[in-house]
Amino acid sequence: MLLLHGTGGDENDLLPLGATLSPGAALLSPRGQVLEHGMPRFFRRLAEGVFDEDDVRRRALELGAFVGEARQRYGIAAPVAVGYSNGANIAAALLLLQPEVLAGAVLFRAMVPLTQPPAVKLKRQPVLMLSGLADPIVPAANSAKLCSQLSDAGADVTHTTLPAGHQLSQADIALARDWIAGLPQAIAA
Repeated sequence: MLLLHGTGGDENDLLPLGATLSPGAALLSPRGQVLEHGMPRFFRRLAEGVFDEDDVRRRALELGAFVGEARQRYGIAAPVAVGYSNGANIAAALLLLQPEVLAGAVLFRAMVPLTQPPAVKLKRQPVLMLSGLADPIVPAANSAKLCSQLSDAGADVTHTTLPAGHQLSQADIALARDWIAGLPQAIAA
């Protein structure tokens, strides 16, 4: 499982979540390499909700290379990404730019990382998107657009909007745990 933290987080933030979602799974958890006011992120943004898309592309390629190296070094299969906020956005970008890198994804509070994604063919990779109805950062229309982008590219997307804000809730964790448990063993391991 590839764990991708939100802005201001680090490689340790989602380790307990990963262990809860899939006990015993191998956990790969990098730190975002971009600093914004001292807070780690996975790519630059120009303003709240406005991404530096050239940097998104470059950082997604770097993350894909990191995952490839880790797979080779540790002998692991393509992981399911579990990303929160900025981490979910880079996971979505990775799916849209290098679909072979991930077996699937859980995207907590994701938004569109690329306004014009390339034409790619996802191979029915399963994607769970969990949005917050009262999320002040991610507008509902933006989540819906990302869901459409991924579906149109060939992902098998389940999108659920919860009565929550931008923070994770127990309902998020329960839904993600059950969804991961329902994946074929070869994907969820």
